[in-house]
Amino acid sequence: MSTKTPPANLRAGWLEIRDLVMVRGTKAVTHAIELRIAPGKVTALAGANGAGKTSTVLGIAGVVEPAFGEIWLDGQDLVGLDADEIRRRGIATVPEGHQVLRELTVRDNLLVASGGLSRGETTASIERVLALFPELKEKLQQPAGDLSGGQQQMVAIAQALMVQPRFLVIDELSFGLAPTIVARLVPIIRKIADSGIGVLLIEQFTQLALALAHHVYVMSRGAVSYDGEPGKLRDDPEILHRAYFPVSDREAVGL
Repeated sequence: MSTKTPPANLRAGWLEIRDLVMVRGTKAVTHAIELRIAPGKVTALAGANGAGKTSTVLGIAGVVEPAFGEIWLDGQDLVGLDADEIRRRGIATVPEGHQVLRELTVRDNLLVASGGLSRGETTASIERVLALFPELKEKLQQPAGDLSGGQQQMVAIAQALMVQPRFLVIDELSFGLAPTIVARLVPIIRKIADSGIGVLLIEQFTQLALALAHHVYVMSRGAVSYDGEPGKLRDDPEILHRAYFPVSDREAVGL
């Protein structure tokens, strides 16, 4: 972990990503990404496939170390820490694709995710996540692989919440799910934020992102192209159109 002196303008209790550059092979896939995630709020990171959203998530989660940049929480730069340590510091990530341990029961999925919690803390955490996802109560002894896609996504989110994180990063909440299932998840995400947890929602489908978020970032070609309130994106859809369908270099020069 870096021993850099914290910038004077850091916001207490916020998760701040500054100048983040992620590299795949020899190519930079993100360019100086700046994100600020408030506690108790939903912040959305929207953008088309290939915009660099998932690479940004991997950097924040400690799965891939950034080539450059800083990830600040509580006055410490977390770049260089592995994924387990970042989770212990209070940042839990739900990867894309509602990933669960398919052969294990729902209960065992939650137990595996409890990390270093004591028995009493684990029991309390299970009770807390089942209060958020009551339909999982009757599924506790079923293999997670037998659940519907929506229920597997619930298990994946519940796993991340087991360690009582301060920030929850959800990569593509709606991936592979029917709109009716996504609609059931929306109030749960709001409840999570209302409990004081800061949520960073990475989402390709902007309708969902705008419905949930207090603040929105939009990525295009590896860079942040919009940083502001969701209302402006609703009022000016051309901003999103340019991000999702950028003008090619040839069109830009009139060829």
